Amino acid sequence: MWTGLPPGLLRMRRLLLVVWLGLLTVAAALLPGLFLGPLWAALALPPLALLVWGWVMLERNWRSWRYAERADDLLISRGVLWREETVVPYGRMQLVEVTSGPVERHFGLASVQLHTAAAATDATIPGLDPAEAERLRDRLTELGEARSAGL
Repeated sequence: MWTGLPPGLLRMRRLLLVVWLGLLTVAAALLPGLFLGPLWAALALPPLALLVWGWVMLERNWRSWRYAERADDLLISRGVLWREETVVPYGRMQLVEVTSGPVERHFGLASVQLHTAAAATDATIPGLDPAEAERLRDRLTELGEARSAGL
């Protein structure tokens, strides 16, 4: 059964997009418009178009992220144009950690980072509710210890 990411991650990413590209759009409109003439304010159109395109693409990307806890492994799927699926066997997990930077903490989000012996199979699930991230970490650690005991 697939589990999608909570909408808080989409809200956080959209706010960051609006802050950065919004400031760039205003600066591109005001500065040339004030010093060179009103026609130069058209320089704000490319960052504005990028903001609108980014708004739509962020939602498509957010919808593409999902994960599934299966009997022997964790499956993580993501990507819009290039789909990527990562399978992390429970018995191969060496470390499962929950991280949360200052912006994530402000939005009440956390990420689960999975580390295995092979760096190519390391995986991250971003934008989870902190309680869900801790539950997932504890469950994956428990399953990892149970599966690795048989090796």
